[in-house]
Amino acid sequence: IFWDIAKALGFDLEAKVPFVVVWLCLGGLFFTIRLRFINIRGFGHAWRILSGAFAKRNEKGEVSHFQALTTALSATVGLGNIAGVAIAISIGGPGATFWMIMAGFLGMSLKFAECTLGIKYRKIFPDGTVSGGPMYYLSKGLEQKNLKHLGKLLALLYGLLIVLASFGGGNMFQSNQAIAQLNTVAPGISGFNILIGILLAILVGLVIIGGIKSIARVTSRIVPLMAVIYILAALVIIFANYNRIFEVFDLIIKSAFTNGAAAGGIIGVLITGFQRGAFSNEAGIGSASIAHSAAKTNIPVREGFVGLLEPFIDTVVICTMTALIIVFTGVYEGAQGISGAPLTSKAFASVFPWFPYVLVVAIFLFAFSTLLSWSYYGLKGFNFLFAGVIGRKTATLIYQFIFLFFIVLGSATELGDVIAFSDMMILGLAFPNLIGLYIFVPDILAEIKNYNSKGAA
Repeated sequence: IFWDIAKALGFDLEAKVPFVVVWLCLGGLFFTIRLRFINIRGFGHAWRILSGAFAKRNEKGEVSHFQALTTALSATVGLGNIAGVAIAISIGGPGATFWMIMAGFLGMSLKFAECTLGIKYRKIFPDGTVSGGPMYYLSKGLEQKNLKHLGKLLALLYGLLIVLASFGGGNMFQSNQAIAQLNTVAPGISGFNILIGILLAILVGLVIIGGIKSIARVTSRIVPLMAVIYILAALVIIFANYNRIFEVFDLIIKSAFTNGAAAGGIIGVLITGFQRGAFSNEAGIGSASIAHSAAKTNIPVREGFVGLLEPFIDTVVICTMTALIIVFTGVYEGAQGISGAPLTSKAFASVFPWFPYVLVVAIFLFAFSTLLSWSYYGLKGFNFLFAGVIGRKTATLIYQFIFLFFIVLGSATELGDVIAFSDMMILGLAFPNLIGLYIFVPDILAEIKNYNSKGAA
């Protein structure tokens, strides 16, 4: 039906439509409508929670709301915002930016649902450490709904995929693009990629051995720093072109709905934008709920509100800034094979010749913080699968060793191969996760109703 209607309207449908992109798009639209635009209604309240207005000392958890948010953001505010946006525009043109923003807007509702369930069904161990996320709300929650076997199957599938995703998009893509940018500003060291990868692995290893508290301490410092560096630089170029802002947004919107656009017309641009937007903010994928599950709160909905801020910061703000810089400077036209982080670097360098040196620092901070967070996500999945068999300590050591090895592997792998593997693994997480979210809709609505009845919102 979709194809017949689109063809009748004259759209070019040569672009292949990955089912997972449609799956995420429909999921975001459904939850935005079903939760009565919680992404808009809860936006102001989310900032109040983040400020500590409702914090209580006796609440269970390992990290604060702010630390949980920065840990999750460090996984999403990364190279997807720099390299991913450049890839989207180089393939789909300026119109891909519009669909990335839409992916962020709809993703806010999905993040709310995921993070609410993450707190509701998390597991707190006797030593005070916490494990949560889709593996737990799929297994524990569906068992309570007399869907034990389905819940176990989905949880095991998710656990396997989150481990593999942590080796791809959360690992290899990060080290690959960080080193690619370093090679751009210092071509002479291109022969030492593996050595640089080993040094990066050592730095990551020194942090992740301390667990979520160590990771949260580092990311709560790195994320604001890297965001400030990158956003300030972007704002300088945006303000320098303030007289062209309306012109560029007009180009972005028209290109988003123009049949003659790149990558197979409007459908191709939509797919490219949503795919890169979903890769960047990870809404519907469930990974962020693993970090948010460790937050110090006894009220599930409260962390849901904090979670919905992620796609806004990641995609609506930072991805849009990157896109504006690339479109302002026009470097996406005739890029001659340049894509990813080097294309974004070229855009900045066209205004500030020295900026690639600053950008390489920002990119390494982005990559480093993303590696930290995804090591935690993958570890929780690995422990869910194997800790019951070989013990948590042994499983943790094995996983961390493998994770560090993939950092080195990513430093010496071609970008195309890394992107394909990363997309397949990370977007694949949406299948088991969204199936669970649909089943849990009545529970999420009940949590919201209970929260509002107590005058908490």
